[in-house]
Parts: sequence; structure tokens; C-alpha cells
Amino acid sequence: MKTIGIVSLAGAIGDDRDKIESAEKYFENKGLNVKLSKNIFDSNRYLAGNDKVKISELEHFFADPEIDIIINTRGGYGSIRLINRIDYEIIKNNPKPFIGFSDITALLLMIYKRTGMVTYHGPMVISDFADITPFTENYFNKAINREELVFTGDGTYQAGSAEGIIWGGNLATVASLCGQDFLPGEDFIFFTEDLNEPVYKIDRMFRQLINIKEFKAHCKGIVLGDFLGVDNSGWMKVFFQELTDSLQIPVAHGFKITHLKDKITIPIGCNSVLNGKNLKIYR
Repeated sequence: MKTIGIVSLAGAIGDDRDKIESAEKYFENKGLNVKLSKNIFDSNRYLAGNDKVKISELEHFFADPEIDIIINTRGGYGSIRLINRIDYEIIKNNPKPFIGFSDITALLLMIYKRTGMVTYHGPMVISDFADITPFTENYFNKAINREELVFTGDGTYQAGSAEGIIWGGNLATVASLCGQDFLPGEDFIFFTEDLNEPVYKIDRMFRQLINIKEFKAHCKGIVLGDFLGVDNSGWMKVFFQELTDSLQIPVAHGFKITHLKDKITIPIGCNSVLNGKNLKIYR
């Protein structure tokens, strides 16, 4: 029987204890065991407890042979505080699926960079597994089972074909990694989304990334998810077209990469092909 390890590495759970219990029941009804990190209900200001304890629990969950999959409770903030203090050799020597999105993007990308292990931009406990939709469950299972994934967006800012590994995540969190050695050393298709950011900040964060010569050189296509709570959707469309025109690479939009309930799971580091508004990801 497989075991799901649930860790809390970013924001505090707060009033969402009942959602942890709901997710536990969901996994148990699927015939799975569940282990919770020791700090799961801890609170230190806006953080899920002490950073040292978080790192210790993360390393312990990877080293524990009884745990098969690690899923994060939530995002919020806190992951970037951990990235330079983790023993990545423990993770490299004990590879297993590690899943999350939003603030967890920092850990997804740094684990991939430091170990080469595929990580999963996908559902978390509080936002998803406490009351998961069939759509989200379906694509999560396909990704975890290493099936070929095919997604279709709503349209393109520039049609065309591109190949590379699939790489990215929450835009604000990716931008927060600037200054780290975090970029893949190979061609990639950049996928991204965000929540409650005004257009000028979206513009600034993209500029911050494309001003890095390695990013611009290796980014062969862009896949856009939801940018929820934006202040001016018209300005956002103008900006994305402007960005596309300046980069002259394929850019597709309208993928269910999102903070909403229905979301796809993306295995970071896998091979991918963007062809028009169609994205294929395969091992």
C-alpha cells in the first residue's frame, strides 16, 4: 500500500485544519496511507512554523522509504527561505514525486536544478485534495503515472512550433529566484501563471527574466495559464502581444495552469512540444 506524505513548507494552515482531515479521508478512501509532517499545524507569523523544522521534515520525508509521494499543504510564502539550506543529496538519492504550485514553485525548480529529479506543478492539499474535482484528479493521476500529456489552450499570440523541457511555475515566485543558479542549462518551454498581480508587475517580472541572457537564449516558447485578479485585462493582452513580438517565439494562452479548482499537473523537466495552441509533454 502506497503512502502519501503531506508536508507544510510555506504558509501557515490557519483555520484550514478541517481541510487537512478531508484530504486524509480522500487518500484513505483511495486505499492509501497518510503521514503528516510534524510541523503541519505550526504557526510562526505567516509561516508554517520554524524553518529548521520544515527542512528537517522535508529531508526526512524524502529519506523515509515508506513514503512514496510528497504533497504540499499550501503555498502562500516561505519556500524561498529554505532553498539554500536543504541537503539536496538526500533528495537526489531518494527520488519520489514532489507536488505543489504557487509559492512551492521555488522548491520545484531548485530541486529540479540541483538533482535533475522531475517535480510536479500540481494540486495541493488545502486548495485541491480536500475537495478535488474530477478534472484535476484525472490529470494528476496521468502525470504521476508518467503518461503522455496533451493539453490545448484557447489560442496563440504567435503560432509556431517549439521543443524543449517544460519548465516554470508561478511568475512572481520564479522571478524571486533571480540571483540564484536556478535556470535549466538546456532549451525549455516556459509555463507560467499568477494571482492578484497588476499588469505593470507582470510586465516587470517578465522583463526581469528575459533580461537574463541564459533565459532568453534557452526559452523557445511560452505557455500562459491564468492571470487571475489582474487590474486591467486589456492592458494584459497588449503586454503579452508586445512581449511576443519582441521575443519572436511561439506563445500560447488559455491553459488550465491556475489557482482555480480545475488545474492540470505539469511534470517539470520532461520533454515537451508546443505546436500552435497544443502542448504535448512526454518522458
